[in-house]
Amino acid sequence: MQPVMSESTENPHFFDFDLDRGIREQVVEKLESSPMLALTQDVGPKESGIYALYYKGKLVYVGKASKGTTKSKRTLRTRFCEHVGKIQGRKNISLADIKCRYLIFKSEWWVFAAELAMITHYNPQWNLSGFGSVIIEAWQPPT
Repeated sequence: MQPVMSESTENPHFFDFDLDRGIREQVVEKLESSPMLALTQDVGPKESGIYALYYKGKLVYVGKASKGTTKSKRTLRTRFCEHVGKIQGRKNISLADIKCRYLIFKSEWWVFAAELAMITHYNPQWNLSGFGSVIIEAWQPPT
């Protein structure tokens, strides 16, 4: 009888599928190949999905819109409109400096998985400070 080996890298027969890495790589590739758009009131579809905001070309925020699984039923267009309003009300930041990208998904479940994958991959500054916080007024991208 063979001894039971622990689930570790020491066991040449052990395999643990890294679904997180698979999702992350595919979502990052697709998002980065999508067109970068100006952030305006009418950008984005009335669909669920994930999005990234860029300040002066640097990815600074990743978010989601899930019309089917949240009480607010917000769409990508709704979320973009909210961000436009917040940015227009701030000092030291211009809406002209903000661009966005987004992806839509067939399944609401993928929206949540993709957002987590993107935040894990990029570790965006505004996700850490809270979008709309006072920190955004004075925040500048690292040089």
